[in-house]
Amino acid sequence: MGTARSRQQLTAIRRLRELVIGGHFKPGERISELAAVERLGISRTPVRLALGALAHEGLLEPRSNGGFVVRDFSLSDMLDAIELRGVLEGTAARMAAERSASDQETKELRSVLSQIDALLDSLPSDQDELYEGYSELNEKFHAEMLRLAKSPMLERSLAQVTALPFASPGAFTKAGMVPDRNRNILIVAQHQHRAIVDAIATGQSARAEKLGQEHAHTAADNLKGLAQHDGIDALGAGSNLLRWSTN
Repeated sequence: MGTARSRQQLTAIRRLRELVIGGHFKPGERISELAAVERLGISRTPVRLALGALAHEGLLEPRSNGGFVVRDFSLSDMLDAIELRGVLEGTAARMAAERSASDQETKELRSVLSQIDALLDSLPSDQDELYEGYSELNEKFHAEMLRLAKSPMLERSLAQVTALPFASPGAFTKAGMVPDRNRNILIVAQHQHRAIVDAIATGQSARAEKLGQEHAHTAADNLKGLAQHDGIDALGAGSNLLRWSTN
């Protein structure tokens, strides 16, 4: 019975997060427990827990008189979140170098690198296919690096930071990208991936940490460039929660 409740809660969290980030609720809009139950078609207990989970992630803000409101974020908020992700992923790379520095342990990381190389070399005519494929493999790369860090505490901390809009490793590849400009971004990111794997495999923990942080800085620069070039609305899912003000 407990397992069923757990699955319901996870489903409620996922679906509620999709609704918030997908723009079905506006920033400042109140979401009551009953309204969420009706919208999701899930019983009250998992929905109540899901609302609390999204408040913990920072997407919702609890109100003293009950219910929650959808938060908004400045571009600076998101850049700060990416900065924090960089610190945590740099730590993950360092821990991986200290705890998993061998060719055998990094075999899966190198497999993902090969898959990304093949995708970039294939030059898909469909740009959506390129960016969606890259995003999937990129997230797989970061998840494997985190696994090699062998730290459940670090995994939980990263999960909270990357739940925010545009803070996840592959978020910028899902935005409205300009082909000629942004394919080069993917190539640079792949070079960084390879350098991180080499540092992990050879036990260069300090270098791995620095490279992990620099990789996140590149994502922050990409987000700023996309927002300034195309406007926040062009960033896609989650842009409804962003505002131009930096405060």
